[in-house]
Amino acid sequence: MGKSNLLLLFLWVAFDVMQNAVVARADLPGAWEMVVPNAGISSMHTAVTRFNTVVLLDRTDIGPSRRMLRKGHCRNDPNEAVLKRDCYAHSVVLDLQTNQIRPLMILTDTWCSSGQFLPDGTLLQTGGGLDGLRKFRRFTPCESKALCDWEELHNVQLYEGRWYATNQILPDGSVIIVGGRAADSVEFFPPKPGGAVHFPFLTEVEDDQMDNLYPYVHLLPDGNLFIFANNKAVLYDYNKNAVVKEFPPLEGGPRNYPSAGSSAMLALEGDYSAATIVVCGGAPYGAFIERSVDTPAHGSCGRIIATETNPVWEMEDMPFGRIMGDMVMLPTGDVLIINGAQAGTQGFELASNPCMYPLLYRPTQPLGLRFMTLNPGSVPRMYHSTANLLPDGRILIAGSNPHYFYKFSDEFPTELRIEAFSPEYLAADKTNIRPGVVEAPETVGYGESFNVFVSVSLPVVGIVEVNLGSAPFATHSFSQGQRLVKLAVTGASPNGDGRYRIGCTAPPNSCVAPPGWYMMFAVNQGVPSVAHWVQLIS
Repeated sequence: MGKSNLLLLFLWVAFDVMQNAVVARADLPGAWEMVVPNAGISSMHTAVTRFNTVVLLDRTDIGPSRRMLRKGHCRNDPNEAVLKRDCYAHSVVLDLQTNQIRPLMILTDTWCSSGQFLPDGTLLQTGGGLDGLRKFRRFTPCESKALCDWEELHNVQLYEGRWYATNQILPDGSVIIVGGRAADSVEFFPPKPGGAVHFPFLTEVEDDQMDNLYPYVHLLPDGNLFIFANNKAVLYDYNKNAVVKEFPPLEGGPRNYPSAGSSAMLALEGDYSAATIVVCGGAPYGAFIERSVDTPAHGSCGRIIATETNPVWEMEDMPFGRIMGDMVMLPTGDVLIINGAQAGTQGFELASNPCMYPLLYRPTQPLGLRFMTLNPGSVPRMYHSTANLLPDGRILIAGSNPHYFYKFSDEFPTELRIEAFSPEYLAADKTNIRPGVVEAPETVGYGESFNVFVSVSLPVVGIVEVNLGSAPFATHSFSQGQRLVKLAVTGASPNGDGRYRIGCTAPPNSCVAPPGWYMMFAVNQGVPSVAHWVQLIS
């Protein structure tokens, strides 16, 4: 065969492979869209409010962002190393109806801080670096045309500095703040007398690269906390400051910051007596110490029924090794794993090989069949990325800044674009079975019976679920306060006017679902409605 024929054969084979790859990629479930081409900031922390707006928050000591504050609202700080007069926004709010961005003014440093929504819908924000280390902040959401903004709480402060801590709302509506760098303790908001309470577990699991920061905290339906750090977990009675149970270690090495795994509690349902925790991914021990950008991430996941008497971890593997992946509870009870990298560790410029493929984790499938690979994105989302469920069922993807300051000329630049990923349940061929919530209460009490009315284009077949999803505070590959509760429902009954009535029973108590605002989704044959916001009250 002549050289020209060999060249033609090579080009034909290469074209065929590329064409097949494109087809395979296009055939994977899910769709991507650009929401905001330039948000002005790279979001390190993200939260969705009941007004269908999204609060995005970076750190204040990062120098110029790409969004200016309102005229006359500069921040003056003589101790600031970068900008002593800072007229740039480091927090913004996104209006989901218009995709417009409005700058917000934050006064103290929020670097690697924590947060949680309070029962009235106010976003509590805690700690950070430098002058923000012991600060409480508050954002009271408002309608998109109003001008709500951040408030610093001057009459109260944290007992200990909280940097890389985790927040969790409790059954009484207060918030526990767990851990942080050089803070092996817990404390509460509103603050309790006596100061911070020493929590020896965090000291015991710390190694020489930390691995106990941003601990995974889940409120179980028995009222205790499941707290995971490094490769170990305990059941913690915060009222008595007592460890009730020690769980078996999870094999596969450290999972918390800086080793960059993630965790989620699966949907609570039935009689709400069982709670299952999943922990996935991470960097091998030593990657952070050695500043190893190329050390492959592992893809193992552990799953444990935390409420069992003698629980054990069930192990399974993701299709890809992944660090810094975000685990997002979908309205259906499935879990989306998105963002992150396949090598390296958390930290500035310490990761490589972005993991572009989202995964769908289907908890009800048999072991070995739970993961589905989804349509890949095109924007690397590395260190300091976030993922949040939106009321319309999409997942908002923001952030990625693996650099100390904003840097746009790197292989993995500071990312100002905001995207949305639509799971397969939002595909066009699902439109006829997608329910719409046309009538539902604004407030619901514990154990209360109430009706939800929905409309569906095609006749309803089977049970329409009604599920409550919390609005968590997403940062550093963990969604603080994330929760999905499946309500007890009756069959969907035709109402005679083209609507269906679903009888629902609210969660029995605040251990199952703490008080606050939830996204209420009707789910028909695996397809969720646009959420209706409902406040769960005592």
